[in-house]
Amino acid sequence: MTLDDLRNSIDNIDDTLLKLYNERMDLVHKVGELKNTTGAPIYRPEREQSILNRLKAQNSGKLTDVAIDALFLEMFAVARNLELPEAVAYLGPEASFTHQAAESKFGALSEYLAIRSIPGVFREVEKGTAKFGVIPIENSSNGIVTDTINSLDQYNLKIIAEVVVDVHLAFATINEDIKSIQKIYSRDIAFGQCRKFLEDLGLDEIEHIPVESTAKAAKLAQDDKNAAALCPSVAAKINNLPIRFENVEDDINNKTRFFIISNFENQPSGADKTSILARLTNKPGSLVDFLNDFEKAKVNLTKIKSHIVEGKSLFFLEFNGHKDDKKIQDILAKHKEVIKVLGSYVKETEDI
Repeated sequence: MTLDDLRNSIDNIDDTLLKLYNERMDLVHKVGELKNTTGAPIYRPEREQSILNRLKAQNSGKLTDVAIDALFLEMFAVARNLELPEAVAYLGPEASFTHQAAESKFGALSEYLAIRSIPGVFREVEKGTAKFGVIPIENSSNGIVTDTINSLDQYNLKIIAEVVVDVHLAFATINEDIKSIQKIYSRDIAFGQCRKFLEDLGLDEIEHIPVESTAKAAKLAQDDKNAAALCPSVAAKINNLPIRFENVEDDINNKTRFFIISNFENQPSGADKTSILARLTNKPGSLVDFLNDFEKAKVNLTKIKSHIVEGKSLFFLEFNGHKDDKKIQDILAKHKEVIKVLGSYVKETEDI
């Protein structure tokens, strides 16, 4: 085949794809009309995951699983926004890792609201300013985010999905002479995550200025020849800040997990995880007694983290299964006075 023949074949396929996309959107519109009569939410993470799993299982072409996710998640997002445009609040600013996590689930066309604090994200979702909120819950290097735990305890919203994002940082500056840099902007934890890189280049002894986000660091270094930023590559590019070094974090496997919160609950998908808070009394054996019920029911606990709130032990726990599963319902009913169910949602294949 000639190059023109190949291009004509591609054009014909594109024409067919456009027709099929529109046919799919027509069916999605009909589904939306049915949901409007029942008040059911437009976004169903468990349904989307089921579609993706089915497509990956039957795939025999050149598309990778990652490529299938990218193509179809964006199509899902387009469909949702055609039916009912709904705002997504996230811990800002723009180009932060939380913003990237939000876009990975809700696509490029959604309306995004950058919020300055984690409690602020919860407030705007509870008020209805946004339908969804995206906040960090834990980092593989720095552990659980306390503000998120406290907000989950305070607000009556549900976790409906989780997202795991690779955290890679770049060293960016308009100064071509690294030795003349006098200060570096970044989040406080980012300096620790890049300690070896800073030591190797002799940048550990200059001024390190903590700011509220790595994305803001890129903005501050944009017009300062004496400054650099440790920031996401996308933040550097948005601010036209030249990247001198990529992936400068000590741990190349550094990841952050994010929660998506809203005001509805998911149906079981068959591959779920549940998060709860348990407020136990500070007395010997209280945690052991509580955990024994999970062991007896053969429920696999995947995470236990403790916090002290108002003199009482608050435990953040996660386990495999949906809150509506019979054996989990029995545990929740027995301890209903001390448990707050935060949500059941499709488990990401990659834990941190």
